[in-house]
Amino acid sequence: MILTIVKGGALLFACLLAVFVFIGMHEFYQMALPERNVEAWPAAICGASLVFAPFAGSLQHILAALAILFLLFALLFLFRIREVADAAREIACAMLAFLYVPFLLMHLVMLRQTVYGIQWLLLLMLIVMTNDSAAYYTGSFFGKHRLYPLVSPKKSVEGALGGAVGSICGTMIAKFTFFHQLGFRDALVTALFIGIIGQCGDLFESLLKRSFGVKDSGTIIPGHGGVLDRLDSIIFAAPALYYYVIYFFKGAL
Repeated sequence: MILTIVKGGALLFACLLAVFVFIGMHEFYQMALPERNVEAWPAAICGASLVFAPFAGSLQHILAALAILFLLFALLFLFRIREVADAAREIACAMLAFLYVPFLLMHLVMLRQTVYGIQWLLLLMLIVMTNDSAAYYTGSFFGKHRLYPLVSPKKSVEGALGGAVGSICGTMIAKFTFFHQLGFRDALVTALFIGIIGQCGDLFESLLKRSFGVKDSGTIIPGHGGVLDRLDSIIFAAPALYYYVIYFFKGAL
């Protein structure tokens, strides 16, 4: 992904992201709606297509795409009822899949289209990676107080704090290497803001998996779970960073 960000254009990046979304939608259906294999394929195709909506250049087109997807899948589930008692739950899960996977990840394409889009994407990856690594090692060595045992029993408060420090180190590396336009205030704020949001994204995916009764979202990456397991932090961090750039970083457009 990093090579595509640096060397490829926005369209090539969107194509790679569409592949991840396609797989991620399949994983979501396998977790939430394993009995709906027929619907999983059109959902994955539509979800991957939604990634390209930002190229339409208008918020109205994005809203129109979401509205059309809602109507299409509402009708699909309406006329393919299995059990009336399960209909509301199944439709809710189907709509959540679109919002959680393609809609949130679509913001990576929108971020790529901003001024310094390449740098912002690299910064996002760096924040998430340094946060995850620092949280893991800090939690392994010093973790004593459980962060949120109901959702993720292994995560600790110490690990979360270590992750925040790791994010700050990541943004400082970015500032002094490839993103000199990033001010110290922006570096600190984005490190803490995106780092915390990313950790919440990790917890949210853990909540979904525990609710669906699965350990991993998939098995596409041996020993590391599925695509959603790898992108859980980025899924939440992408829209958070995009709107920070749009509304708080001067000269972003």
